[in-house]
Amino acid sequence: MDEYDIYRSPLEGRYPGERMKKLFSPRTRASTWRQLWLWLAEGEKELGLPISDQAIEQMAKNLTMTDHDFEIAAVEEKKRRHDVMAHVHAFGQAAPEAAGIIHWGATSCYVTDNADLIFLRDGLDILLPSLAAAIQELSSFAWENKDLPCLGYTHGQPAQLTTVGKRACLWIQDLLMDLRNLERARSDLRFRGVKGTVGTQASFLQIFKGDHEKVEALDEIVTRKAGFDSTFTISSQTYSRKIDVDVGHALASFGATCQRIGGDIRHLATFKEIEEPFEKEQIGSSAMAYKRNPMRSERMCSLGRQLDNLALNPVHTYAAQWFERSLDDSAVRRSTLPEMFLTVDALLILLRNICSGLVVYPAVIQRRIDEELPFMATENLIMAMVAKGHSRQHAHERIRVLSHQAAEQVKMHGKDNDLIERVKKDDFFARIHVNLEQLLDPSSFVGRAPRQVEKFVGTDGEVQAALSKYRKVLASLERSEIDK
Repeated sequence: MDEYDIYRSPLEGRYPGERMKKLFSPRTRASTWRQLWLWLAEGEKELGLPISDQAIEQMAKNLTMTDHDFEIAAVEEKKRRHDVMAHVHAFGQAAPEAAGIIHWGATSCYVTDNADLIFLRDGLDILLPSLAAAIQELSSFAWENKDLPCLGYTHGQPAQLTTVGKRACLWIQDLLMDLRNLERARSDLRFRGVKGTVGTQASFLQIFKGDHEKVEALDEIVTRKAGFDSTFTISSQTYSRKIDVDVGHALASFGATCQRIGGDIRHLATFKEIEEPFEKEQIGSSAMAYKRNPMRSERMCSLGRQLDNLALNPVHTYAAQWFERSLDDSAVRRSTLPEMFLTVDALLILLRNICSGLVVYPAVIQRRIDEELPFMATENLIMAMVAKGHSRQHAHERIRVLSHQAAEQVKMHGKDNDLIERVKKDDFFARIHVNLEQLLDPSSFVGRAPRQVEKFVGTDGEVQAALSKYRKVLASLERSEIDK
């Protein structure tokens, strides 16, 4: 059947990068199982079990699962209704000298769970530098726009002024929390190791004739070979599904951040203040040729929402486990774990592409400030009048009357806010007419925003401190591009 005649996941086909797709591919999974069987055999041989050099050599030469191996495994699984045993037999055919010792003392979760822990670790190792790059790119944007005043919004309504760079720092601060969450999830990972059917290591204790030290040594050898610093002392047949919950929460939290950032950019695009990158031949609408839809940010919000839902599966799966293990975790984890990582990878590709190409329209921002600033400046005008010797109450009343007149022109007649023109024509404010330009300078309304940005993303700020461990890899990363 042609590939276009069968369903393929849009997630895999459209959005994530090649490294993440390869990590969670069937070949990587099956080959990792073979690697785990080799490590187990090597450890058992090192500790005195009768495993021949030829068995080890044949296993080592056939670690990568071939297309022919997959065909054999498919036949075996149809016959045995057990995927791990199907792969045991397929590996045994590729390495006949090892056929009798593959999987010696192990249970299925030796390969399935240990492989999943390897994939969680390696997946996080792919994501973390990419997230660091997004933070670095957004920090550059914040620094470049730290002094550019813009309207701040509370309740969706214009509030006091902030700066474009300061608003970006709000996003960066949340992304730093995501970076810490993912780093913590990565550092918390331990190996399941060699634990047997219900986590008691009984089978290995029998193999080593009651020698507890050799059982522990085998656990340590395999854990070290897999590149982990430590193993869980306590496990059931599986590693605790709480691990999937913790990793899923960290990933979903990042997805929520992407939705937040994407939502802000979509609103700013509506105001025409800021736009995401828009390519020369990009089409915004099939009908309305003039449109420049924020499709990257919309996609980011969509995938972030999907990630929220995916992350519920590990929660429900963990809660539903019985005693030492129940198999109702298997089918849902096969799809959920890869899709969570593929989704985050796709989100990071989008986020980096957006952050490195944001377009700012200062003239539009200034026009929107001009529409609102006269009302925001009224307190400054009142204080300036008091400083010139006028009554605060008299100044307040006069400003109130003029403000209502200007508001009527805006709301009832659709005209521009002419409050300042009214102030200029009113002799009551004659003493401050020469000061109006200074009193209405937008930069005087942003408080410490520029300095906050400097402190936050500057050389000695917390952003650079958080990114310090990624310096080498950041220097080698290329600009993020999207294909669709």
